Amino acid sequence: MSTNIDIKEFIKNNVKWIILFICLIGFLLIAEDVYAKEIMKKDIIGYYLVSRFLISDFATPIAKFITHFGGATCLLLLTAIIVIVIRSKRIGIAIILNLLIATILNLVLKNILQRPRPNEFRMIDETGYSFPSGHSMISMAFYGFLIYLIYKYVKNYNVKVALIILLSFLITLIGISRIYLGVHYTSDVLAGFLVAISYLILYSNIVKNFILERKVNDEKENSK
Repeated sequence: MSTNIDIKEFIKNNVKWIILFICLIGFLLIAEDVYAKEIMKKDIIGYYLVSRFLISDFATPIAKFITHFGGATCLLLLTAIIVIVIRSKRIGIAIILNLLIATILNLVLKNILQRPRPNEFRMIDETGYSFPSGHSMISMAFYGFLIYLIYKYVKNYNVKVALIILLSFLITLIGISRIYLGVHYTSDVLAGFLVAISYLILYSNIVKNFILERKVNDEKENSK
């Protein structure tokens, strides 16, 4: 009986590290197949589902619009706006560093594995390697970190839940848009999400004290 309680307590206290480990293992398994240049069933199935149920004259411009939210221009613009609007300089620095580190990490992974992009059904022009998807990985890291900040610091419950759902939905749509537009395999998007979640857990844990320290200092200064 106590053993079961200890296991449940361990899982409860270490759930984020368990998620990190699972996501990292999932990414490495996909990366191994990509490195071996295997065409994975999930790539074929993923594109089939997208092409069978989503592709249409109505959905194409929507996918092209949504995919811009994971592009460099949009992310840099959003970062600049957020940094200007928020009062905490440390949170602003953490957001900038997050975007920078995630971008560098994605470029490193792309150049290690050097997977060519799919070209059979491409709807837009893209350059560079395919794995992992930069839009998917960096969007998960960027918007995922915003979700973390919203969860920690937004006090209004309804606003908090609405923003978290909206950003989660946006991340998912960005990933789907990359498959829809034919510039990434399903495994590129899935791997981008998995490695970004692992990275995000580690990054948010590292900067947590950095951000909280600033928050406490700000509250003390405002109370004077």
